[in-house]
Amino acid sequence: MSTVSVVIPCYKYGHFLADCVKSVLDEQPGVDVRVLIIDDASPDDSAEVARALAAADPRIEVRVHEQNRGHIATYNEGLLEWADGDYVALLSADDRLVPGALVRAAALLDAHPEAGFAYGRPLRFRHGGPLPAARTRSTGSVVYPGRWWLERRFREGTGCITSPEVVVRTSLQRKVGGYDPQLPHAGDIEMWMRLAAHADVGYVRGADQAFYRVHGNNMSTTDFGGQLDDLRQRLVAFDSALDKCSGLLPEAGRLAALARTRLARYALRRAYRAYDRGRTGVVPVEELEAFAAECLPGYTGLPEYRALRRRRRIGARAMPYLQPLVLSAVADRGREWLWWQSWKRRGI
Repeated sequence: MSTVSVVIPCYKYGHFLADCVKSVLDEQPGVDVRVLIIDDASPDDSAEVARALAAADPRIEVRVHEQNRGHIATYNEGLLEWADGDYVALLSADDRLVPGALVRAAALLDAHPEAGFAYGRPLRFRHGGPLPAARTRSTGSVVYPGRWWLERRFREGTGCITSPEVVVRTSLQRKVGGYDPQLPHAGDIEMWMRLAAHADVGYVRGADQAFYRVHGNNMSTTDFGGQLDDLRQRLVAFDSALDKCSGLLPEAGRLAALARTRLARYALRRAYRAYDRGRTGVVPVEELEAFAAECLPGYTGLPEYRALRRRRRIGARAMPYLQPLVLSAVADRGREWLWWQSWKRRGI
């Protein structure tokens, strides 16, 4: 039977702990699970709740920080210092596993020693609302070559993993290291890329693997300044992964160009959409364009830049009213171009 170490960092989430731990220990038959709850000096009763859970189940250990160390240090304490099972998972105290998730992931990793980690589909749910219905029967699995999966991340300029749906081979986690403290908001995608540079990537098909709670206290940022910070963090994450894995990635220059082009396009798209929505007063349009220039010196050749320039000519005040006409004109030009190309292919 495979052994799985589950690290549950907790800061002021003691009221979620019982449900989180139950999803790990009571709903994962078929694997040998141990849990470490790390309370990062919560000012509420989280530590007391954690100790009460541990007193009732010998599979639970508790560590309580006297001083707050931050989420990255707390994650790495559990992943790199404590975990000793075949596999390790990190689960925030406000999230939950889908029944059987660890069994499905462990089965994939057992069958494919070349895979360094396995993940599946997470289910998002609103805080205060009911859990969505989860699929618990897998339709199979797939193992992607690590380099292929890694290149796709660079090409898309973003991650495809939330976090609680991942189970990592513990030996690989120790080899590659944990979260980078220099990347407080993009350390997860950077670490997944480092893992993929060393091993293949497994995906559980058909079944859902975790419940991810969406509420105001999530680490992700949604404000407009936060969106720019997110892009900057992603750029640092991609550069960091390439720097740390340069010896394993002979096409590092091409991968860097893919990521930088995609991030420049994201930034310019957010900038021109501010005109469409009448939000130029709150969206940092100039900073977004400057970021695009930082990513890609030739950013002015991108279609997103042309869209931004067109909207600037129209003006921020008029653009929300003229948006349907602008989009229609762009679509008409696109259809005209396709029509002309079709005639050219016919030799006429």
